[in-house]
Amino acid sequence: MGNALESLLQTPHIWRGNQYARVAFESIPTGFSHLDTQLPGGGWPRAALTEILASRQGIGELSLLMPALSRLSKGKEWIAWIAPPHIPYAPALSREGISLSKVIVVHTPSEQEKIWAAEKCLRSQSCSAVLLWACTHTHQACRRLQLAAEAGRAWGVLFGPSQWARHTSPAALRLLLAPEQGRLKVHLLKRRGGGTLPEIFIDELREQAPAGDPPRTVATPFHHRSRQQVA
Repeated sequence: MGNALESLLQTPHIWRGNQYARVAFESIPTGFSHLDTQLPGGGWPRAALTEILASRQGIGELSLLMPALSRLSKGKEWIAWIAPPHIPYAPALSREGISLSKVIVVHTPSEQEKIWAAEKCLRSQSCSAVLLWACTHTHQACRRLQLAAEAGRAWGVLFGPSQWARHTSPAALRLLLAPEQGRLKVHLLKRRGGGTLPEIFIDELREQAPAGDPPRTVATPFHHRSRQQVA
């Protein structure tokens, strides 16, 4: 009986509760093999919203995106940064292989205009990726962003604090990041296909510092001065 059951469980038509449905979604490789294996489609989902929630800013959340952004910047579309907390540091982005000619930065005076700008960029079909730093989290706003990403076939990324993990969200993918013993812990809060949501540890992240500065622990391609309008 035991052998027969084990044989049955090996068939591809049987789904186990600790597995996720490996449905083929259009995706962008993350550049981190351990993470790719846990994401349906093998990477960041295109035409969808990803939420990246962190215990604090600057722990490696942007480094996690750098390989994918570098790949996307080789195309014709823009990469839009909406209301970043600091001025993006061009030398660090360039070192990561991101074409600066494809990067646009949008600053807005209000939270409502942040969502509006991100939604327009996602729907435009002129942006391959739209990164948004918001101050509030509402189901309605996330739903608008998810639908806009689907319509424009763009990769939307919403950054926020770890407290947002308590909220429900229509985002296709939700990650919770935290540093742990010199590594970045990535907890999958939600993904398409369900299954047991694992925690992944990533060791490859390094902070990008200006030339001559000593290396630090995790990456943040920001220029840490007061935020200004970027031409």
